[in-house]
Amino acid sequence: MAHGAPTRRDAPLSDAALSQLFTDARTRNAWTDRPVAPELLRRLYELTRFGPTAVNSTPARFVFVTSPEAKARLLPLMSAGNRDKTRQAPVTLILAQDMDFHDHLKTLFPHTPGAAAWFADEALRRETAFRNASLQGGYLTIAARALGLDVGPMSGFDAAGVKAEFFPDSNVEPNYILNLGYGSDENLFPRLPRLSFDEAAQIV
Repeated sequence: MAHGAPTRRDAPLSDAALSQLFTDARTRNAWTDRPVAPELLRRLYELTRFGPTAVNSTPARFVFVTSPEAKARLLPLMSAGNRDKTRQAPVTLILAQDMDFHDHLKTLFPHTPGAAAWFADEALRRETAFRNASLQGGYLTIAARALGLDVGPMSGFDAAGVKAEFFPDSNVEPNYILNLGYGSDENLFPRLPRLSFDEAAQIV
């Protein structure tokens, strides 16, 4: 292979793929009744789990709410503006973080057996869990779009109530909530502006 020629790993995705992931992708506020198969949700997790996190900590925990019974438990805990869209969505994901993620580092970071001790400080552990679970949520959004799903992330919910209802007697805490499925154009906002490179970024 000639020097500098693209390899499989550094060749860019097609414009169509980039459009599906980013430029034409939209946050959905309404949903069709097309179901999402459990096998697709498993595939979504399998892709998401390969995204990098600090010391491979992977603190995110995922609850895919699909049954009417589970939706009935969640809906009263959603803010008024998020309730109808959550009721309509075929899947609602509670993305949470495990504050005891360090207990798994013997398995996840085996080449450094003492890595769990790095997170003895609760404040550092909490910061690490929140940052990296949020990062995993970003991976999940891109993975969902890559699999043909639409997403609708939300932060309007009763966090303490979701914790008590879905993560009792554990050290897992909700981060944010994301509707998943096949979106409709109902209540779809016009594309909102984004900051330009010069407004938001610099090369130093």
